[in-house]
Amino acid sequence: MPDFRRLAGNFGGVAIVVALLLGVTFLPADNSLQEVRSTGTISACVPATYPPLVTGDAEKPGIDIELLKAVTAHMGVTLSLNINDAIGRDINPRNWALNRGNCLIIAGGVVDSNLTRSFLETSPPYAKTGWAVISPKPVTDLKGLNVGVLTLVSGLDRIGLANLLRHSETHLQIVRTPEELAAGIADGSFDVGVTEALMASHLASDNKWSVAWMPPELARYNLVFGLWKGDMTLKHAIDAAFADLTADGTIADILARYAGAPLN
Repeated sequence: MPDFRRLAGNFGGVAIVVALLLGVTFLPADNSLQEVRSTGTISACVPATYPPLVTGDAEKPGIDIELLKAVTAHMGVTLSLNINDAIGRDINPRNWALNRGNCLIIAGGVVDSNLTRSFLETSPPYAKTGWAVISPKPVTDLKGLNVGVLTLVSGLDRIGLANLLRHSETHLQIVRTPEELAAGIADGSFDVGVTEALMASHLASDNKWSVAWMPPELARYNLVFGLWKGDMTLKHAIDAAFADLTADGTIADILARYAGAPLN
Protein backbone atom coordinates (compact mmCIF):
# COMPACT_ATOMS: atom_id res chain seq x y z
CA MET A 1 0.00 0.00 0.00
CA PRO A 2 1.48 3.39 -0.94
CA ASP A 3 2.69 5.71 1.78
CA PHE A 4 0.47 8.68 1.01
CA ARG A 5 2.15 10.88 3.59
CA ARG A 6 5.55 10.33 1.97
CA LEU A 7 4.09 10.92 -1.49
CA ALA A 8 2.42 14.10 -0.27
CA GLY A 9 5.72 15.27 1.18
CA ASN A 10 7.54 14.55 -2.09
CA PHE A 11 4.90 16.31 -4.17
CA GLY A 12 4.94 19.21 -1.71
CA GLY A 13 8.70 19.62 -2.17
CA VAL A 14 8.33 19.51 -5.94
CA ALA A 15 5.54 22.08 -5.77
CA ILE A 16 7.74 24.47 -3.79
CA VAL A 17 10.58 24.17 -6.34
CA VAL A 18 8.18 24.73 -9.24
CA ALA A 19 6.70 27.76 -7.47
CA LEU A 20 10.16 29.22 -6.94
CA LEU A 21 11.11 28.70 -10.57
CA LEU A 22 7.88 30.31 -11.72
CA GLY A 23 8.52 33.20 -9.36
CA VAL A 24 11.93 33.81 -10.88
CA THR A 25 10.35 34.18 -14.31
CA PHE A 26 8.41 37.19 -13.04
CA LEU A 27 11.44 39.01 -11.61
CA PRO A 28 12.33 42.20 -13.49
CA ALA A 29 15.04 41.72 -16.11
CA ASP A 30 18.50 42.99 -15.31
CA ASN A 31 18.96 45.71 -17.92
CA SER A 32 21.74 47.56 -16.09
CA LEU A 33 24.44 47.00 -18.73
CA GLN A 34 21.97 47.51 -21.57
CA GLU A 35 20.95 50.87 -20.10
CA VAL A 36 24.61 51.93 -19.82
CA ARG A 37 25.20 50.95 -23.44
CA SER A 38 22.08 52.85 -24.45
CA THR A 39 23.06 56.10 -22.71
CA GLY A 40 26.80 55.69 -23.28
CA THR A 41 27.47 56.88 -19.72
CA ILE A 42 28.14 55.47 -16.28
CA SER A 43 27.39 57.80 -13.37
CA ALA A 44 29.44 57.52 -10.18
CA CYS A 45 28.92 59.15 -6.78
CA VAL A 46 32.14 60.22 -5.08
CA PRO A 47 33.09 62.53 -2.21
CA ALA A 48 34.31 66.04 -2.98
CA THR A 49 37.70 65.06 -1.61
CA TYR A 50 39.22 62.06 0.11
CA PRO A 51 42.90 61.88 -0.79
CA PRO A 52 44.46 59.85 -2.21
CA LEU A 53 41.24 58.26 -3.54
CA VAL A 54 39.64 61.54 -4.62
CA THR A 55 41.73 64.72 -4.59
CA GLY A 56 39.76 67.40 -6.42
CA ASP A 57 42.88 68.10 -8.52
CA ALA A 58 42.16 67.91 -12.24
CA GLU A 59 45.79 67.01 -13.02
CA LYS A 60 45.99 64.24 -10.43
CA PRO A 61 42.38 63.45 -9.50
CA GLY A 62 42.97 60.44 -7.27
CA ILE A 63 43.10 56.65 -7.38
CA ASP A 64 39.36 56.05 -7.59
CA ILE A 65 38.77 58.71 -10.24
CA GLU A 66 41.56 57.37 -12.44
CA LEU A 67 40.31 53.80 -11.96
CA LEU A 68 36.77 54.85 -12.87
CA LYS A 69 38.05 56.60 -16.00
CA ALA A 70 40.08 53.55 -17.00
CA VAL A 71 37.17 51.15 -16.44
CA THR A 72 34.63 53.25 -18.32
CA ALA A 73 37.04 53.87 -21.20
CA HIS A 74 37.68 50.12 -21.43
CA MET A 75 33.91 49.58 -21.61
CA GLY A 76 33.58 52.22 -24.31
CA VAL A 77 31.38 54.60 -22.32
CA THR A 78 31.91 57.98 -20.67
CA LEU A 79 32.11 58.75 -16.95
CA SER A 80 29.77 61.18 -15.21
CA LEU A 81 30.77 62.18 -11.66
CA ASN A 82 28.21 63.24 -9.07
CA ILE A 83 29.86 64.88 -6.05
CA ASN A 84 28.26 63.90 -2.76
CA ASP A 85 29.71 65.73 0.23
CA ALA A 86 28.20 63.24 2.69
CA ILE A 87 30.46 60.43 1.42
CA GLY A 88 33.61 60.61 3.48
CA ARG A 89 32.06 63.10 5.92
CA ASP A 90 29.23 61.05 7.41
CA ILE A 91 30.10 57.54 8.57
CA ASN A 92 26.51 56.30 8.11
CA PRO A 93 25.79 55.35 4.47
CA ARG A 94 22.05 55.77 5.13
CA ASN A 95 22.68 59.52 5.34
CA TRP A 96 24.30 59.71 1.91
CA ALA A 97 20.90 59.79 0.15
CA LEU A 98 22.12 57.69 -2.76
CA ASN A 99 19.92 56.00 -5.34
CA ARG A 100 20.12 54.72 -8.91
CA GLY A 101 19.03 58.10 -10.17
CA ASN A 102 22.18 59.61 -8.67
CA CYS A 103 24.68 56.97 -9.69
CA LEU A 104 25.31 53.40 -10.76
CA ILE A 105 28.69 53.21 -8.98
CA ILE A 106 29.71 54.43 -5.53
CA ALA A 107 33.42 55.14 -5.01
CA GLY A 108 35.79 57.12 -2.84
CA GLY A 109 36.28 54.81 0.14
CA VAL A 110 33.95 51.79 -0.15
CA VAL A 111 35.14 48.99 2.13
CA ASP A 112 34.43 45.37 1.22
CA SER A 113 32.82 44.22 4.45
CA ASN A 114 29.81 42.09 5.40
CA LEU A 115 27.89 45.30 6.05
CA THR A 116 28.70 46.68 2.59
CA ARG A 117 27.79 43.43 0.86
CA SER A 118 24.45 43.38 2.68
CA PHE A 119 23.19 46.27 0.56
CA LEU A 120 25.64 46.61 -2.36
CA GLU A 121 27.33 44.48 -4.99
CA THR A 122 31.08 45.10 -5.11
CA SER A 123 33.76 45.36 -7.77
CA PRO A 124 37.02 43.41 -7.59
CA PRO A 125 39.36 44.79 -4.89
CA TYR A 126 42.20 47.12 -5.82
CA ALA A 127 43.87 48.10 -2.50
CA LYS A 128 44.05 47.13 1.17
CA THR A 129 42.91 49.33 4.01
CA GLY A 130 42.38 49.26 7.75
CA TRP A 131 43.40 51.42 10.70
CA ALA A 132 46.87 52.96 10.69
CA VAL A 133 48.81 55.22 13.05
CA ILE A 134 50.85 58.28 12.04
CA SER A 135 53.31 60.22 14.16
CA PRO A 136 56.37 62.46 13.77
CA LYS A 137 58.54 59.54 14.92
CA PRO A 138 57.79 55.81 15.09
CA VAL A 139 55.92 54.64 18.19
CA THR A 140 55.88 51.13 19.59
CA ASP A 141 53.27 51.59 22.33
CA LEU A 142 50.17 53.78 22.46
CA LYS A 143 49.81 53.52 26.23
CA GLY A 144 48.91 56.88 27.75
CA LEU A 145 49.39 58.87 24.54
CA ASN A 146 47.23 61.71 23.25
CA VAL A 147 45.57 60.31 20.13
CA GLY A 148 43.64 62.15 17.44
CA VAL A 149 41.20 59.85 15.63
CA LEU A 150 39.69 60.47 12.20
CA THR A 151 36.98 57.96 11.18
CA LEU A 152 35.60 58.95 7.79
CA VAL A 153 35.42 55.67 5.88
CA SER A 154 32.34 53.58 6.57
CA GLY A 155 32.86 49.87 7.20
CA LEU A 156 36.07 49.77 9.25
CA ASP A 157 35.94 48.19 12.71
CA ARG A 158 35.29 51.19 14.95
CA ILE A 159 34.32 49.08 17.96
CA GLY A 160 37.58 47.13 17.83
CA LEU A 161 39.55 50.36 17.49
CA ALA A 162 37.73 51.97 20.42
CA ASN A 163 38.34 48.92 22.62
CA LEU A 164 42.05 48.83 21.75
CA LEU A 165 42.52 52.54 22.46
CA ARG A 166 40.59 52.27 25.73
CA HIS A 167 42.67 49.30 26.88
CA SER A 168 45.81 51.27 26.00
CA GLU A 169 44.59 54.05 28.33
CA THR A 170 45.00 56.63 25.59
CA HIS A 171 43.56 60.13 25.75
CA LEU A 172 41.65 60.30 22.51
CA GLN A 173 39.96 63.10 20.64
CA ILE A 174 37.76 62.64 17.59
CA VAL A 175 38.52 65.05 14.73
CA ARG A 176 36.37 65.78 11.69
CA THR A 177 38.84 66.47 8.87
CA PRO A 178 42.29 65.37 7.68
CA GLU A 179 43.45 68.97 8.07
CA GLU A 180 42.43 69.00 11.72
CA LEU A 181 44.24 65.72 12.36
CA ALA A 182 47.42 66.90 10.64
CA ALA A 183 47.37 70.24 12.47
CA GLY A 184 46.96 68.50 15.84
CA ILE A 185 49.96 66.26 15.21
CA ALA A 186 52.05 69.14 13.89
CA ASP A 187 51.44 71.41 16.89
CA GLY A 188 51.86 68.64 19.45
CA SER A 189 48.22 68.44 20.55
CA PHE A 190 48.32 64.77 19.52
CA ASP A 191 51.24 62.43 20.03
CA VAL A 192 49.85 60.28 17.22
CA GLY A 193 46.94 60.18 14.82
CA VAL A 194 44.83 57.19 13.83
CA THR A 195 42.86 57.03 10.59
CA GLU A 196 42.17 54.89 7.51
CA ALA A 197 45.37 53.46 6.05
CA LEU A 198 45.50 55.17 2.64
CA MET A 199 44.66 58.53 4.21
CA ALA A 200 47.33 57.91 6.87
CA SER A 201 49.90 57.05 4.21
CA HIS A 202 48.99 60.22 2.28
CA LEU A 203 49.32 62.47 5.37
CA ALA A 204 52.57 60.80 6.42
CA SER A 205 54.06 61.29 2.96
CA ASP A 206 53.05 64.96 2.83
CA ASN A 207 54.49 65.69 6.28
CA LYS A 208 57.43 63.25 6.30
CA TRP A 209 55.98 61.40 9.29
CA SER A 210 56.07 57.75 10.27
CA VAL A 211 53.11 55.51 9.41
CA ALA A 212 52.33 51.93 10.45
CA TRP A 213 49.41 49.53 10.57
CA MET A 214 47.57 49.29 13.84
CA PRO A 215 47.96 45.89 15.57
CA PRO A 216 46.88 42.90 13.43
CA GLU A 217 43.93 42.05 15.68
CA LEU A 218 42.17 44.98 14.02
CA ALA A 219 40.76 43.71 10.73
CA ARG A 220 42.06 44.85 7.36
CA TYR A 221 39.80 45.12 4.34
CA ASN A 222 39.77 45.48 0.59
CA LEU A 223 38.75 48.73 -1.06
CA VAL A 224 36.18 48.30 -3.84
CA PHE A 225 33.55 50.15 -5.83
CA GLY A 226 29.91 49.69 -4.83
CA LEU A 227 27.14 48.78 -7.28
CA TRP A 228 23.43 48.32 -6.70
CA LYS A 229 22.07 44.90 -5.81
CA GLY A 230 20.74 43.13 -8.88
CA ASP A 231 22.87 45.02 -11.41
CA MET A 232 24.71 41.83 -12.26
CA THR A 233 25.22 42.39 -16.00
CA LEU A 234 26.90 45.71 -15.21
CA LYS A 235 28.94 44.08 -12.44
CA HIS A 236 30.17 41.34 -14.79
CA ALA A 237 31.26 43.96 -17.35
CA ILE A 238 33.12 45.92 -14.67
CA ASP A 239 34.72 42.72 -13.33
CA ALA A 240 35.93 41.91 -16.86
CA ALA A 241 37.34 45.43 -17.27
CA PHE A 242 39.20 45.09 -13.95
CA ALA A 243 40.68 41.77 -15.08
CA ASP A 244 41.98 43.26 -18.32
CA LEU A 245 43.29 46.43 -16.62
CA THR A 246 45.07 44.30 -14.04
CA ALA A 247 46.63 42.11 -16.72
CA ASP A 248 47.98 45.03 -18.77
CA GLY A 249 49.38 46.84 -15.71
CA THR A 250 47.03 49.84 -15.80
CA ILE A 251 45.78 49.43 -12.23
CA ALA A 252 49.31 48.94 -10.88
CA ASP A 253 50.44 52.10 -12.69
CA ILE A 254 47.59 54.13 -11.19
CA LEU A 255 48.33 52.89 -7.66
CA ALA A 256 52.04 53.64 -8.11
CA ARG A 257 51.32 57.28 -9.00
CA TYR A 258 49.64 57.78 -5.64
CA ALA A 259 51.93 55.69 -3.45
CA GLY A 260 52.39 57.47 -0.13
CA ALA A 261 54.65 56.60 2.74
CA PRO A 262 55.00 52.79 2.99
CA LEU A 263 53.04 51.08 5.76
CA ASN A 264 55.13 48.86 8.01
